[in-house]
Amino acid sequence: MNPISSPLKDALVADAKFARAGADLEFTPAMKTKADVIAFAKKHNATFADYTFVDVPGTLQHTTKPIHELADIFEGGAGFDGSSIRGFQNIEESDMLLMPDPASAILDTFHGEPTVALLCDVKDPTSGKLYDRSPRTIARRAVEHLQQSGIADTAYFGPEAEFFVFDSVRYDQSSNGCFYEVDSKEGIWNTGKTEEGGNLGYKIRNKEGYFPGAPMDQLKSLRAAMVRELEASGIKIETVHHEVATAGQGEIDMERDEMLTMADKLIRYKYILRNVAAQFGKTVTFMPKPLFGDNGSGMHVHMSLWKEGSPLFAGGNYAGLSDMALSYIAGLLKHAPALCALCNPTTNSYKRLVPGFEAPVNLIYSARNRSAAIRIPMYSQNPKAKRVEFRMPDAACNPYLAFSALLLAGLDGIEQGLKPGAHTDENLYKMDSAKLSQIPHAPASLDAALDALEADHAFLTKSGVFSESFIAGYIEGKRAECSEGGMRPTPWEFYRYFDV
Repeated sequence: MNPISSPLKDALVADAKFARAGADLEFTPAMKTKADVIAFAKKHNATFADYTFVDVPGTLQHTTKPIHELADIFEGGAGFDGSSIRGFQNIEESDMLLMPDPASAILDTFHGEPTVALLCDVKDPTSGKLYDRSPRTIARRAVEHLQQSGIADTAYFGPEAEFFVFDSVRYDQSSNGCFYEVDSKEGIWNTGKTEEGGNLGYKIRNKEGYFPGAPMDQLKSLRAAMVRELEASGIKIETVHHEVATAGQGEIDMERDEMLTMADKLIRYKYILRNVAAQFGKTVTFMPKPLFGDNGSGMHVHMSLWKEGSPLFAGGNYAGLSDMALSYIAGLLKHAPALCALCNPTTNSYKRLVPGFEAPVNLIYSARNRSAAIRIPMYSQNPKAKRVEFRMPDAACNPYLAFSALLLAGLDGIEQGLKPGAHTDENLYKMDSAKLSQIPHAPASLDAALDALEADHAFLTKSGVFSESFIAGYIEGKRAECSEGGMRPTPWEFYRYFDV
């Protein structure tokens, strides 16, 4: 494949903040076996291998070993302390193994030394089985359940992860005070700020960040560098643009892929964006609602089922959907409140999911209509493009858990022959309040979403994909987060109540 283009390379070399500006980015070839990975490592003179995985909340973890250990680790795994990983083992049973997946190997260009990075499955060394509480194990089981169901053999997922790029982030929380402050050169609040070289204006007004040209959009070169790194890592990108909010909100969309592979790619996507931004002296956050008064960051998830190479969601019903697609939608709508606990897993997620604003909290489906929780994109009538878009999730989720839950909810709708009810083509933000009140809404808080998951999780456990103990442990951990946050005074409470 061709290395990074000369014009972009020249631009990056001129930017002193970008340490790797002079390096060529070679696209990662497809690999299937440990021999492929070892040859790839030798080709790039790799001196280390990085073994990566995620904890239950979805944070990337890693351990690094010299490259001469690679062949042995493919055979026997890399040991680690499972009791030190959130949501994993107790201390009396802490020994665990990381088993690298050869197909996931890439050259990690953010290390000082040439390093091959691999995503890993987690294995119990005593039983020899994949670890039940590892999110990647759960995703593997979801795919196996789909294939065993006979309904389809492939689930394609395409998440649209939104994010903010800030120039500065400060926050603190102590017993006698708390604050946060973010800043961006693009932020509309900086129109009166004295800047080095003079303030040139060109600040993006609230809710006017969708598709502005330069110099209003000041992050095109940064996003281009992100895309180059993503594609060099084997992640094909379809589109890249500024998003609606001020202060550097962006979106980079990956080409759809099979569910487990896409979950892997989203983990890598977040890692790459954060590290490229850091090299530009900036920071990326996937926090759903870091700004008050402007749009939050969501992650609309596109889904479709296929069998033997043929799409199953195209048909003669509303918006060109098949009966199967409508039942899949019905399953998503039925289980949507419980899904929020996994797809919108932070207390901050519910600062975005507020009725009457941009977020799609109305549990109804519609063609082209972005005010509904489920949209059927109508850009193309090609049966291969027919898909369902679930608009409530955000990128704070663990994609292995969220994608698995979405797939199981849709399959439950198909297996039970559920119907999604009436669709709407009306703007829900302008709908008569009495009529709107008849449409169910997403939970208003993480606590409410956890209540819904506690009451409705048989669709996750009946197939053995999620275990009862995992769901119970997940709910317990998230309730602790809610309690911790609920006990702390906030700056807004001082603003509202100090003089009572």
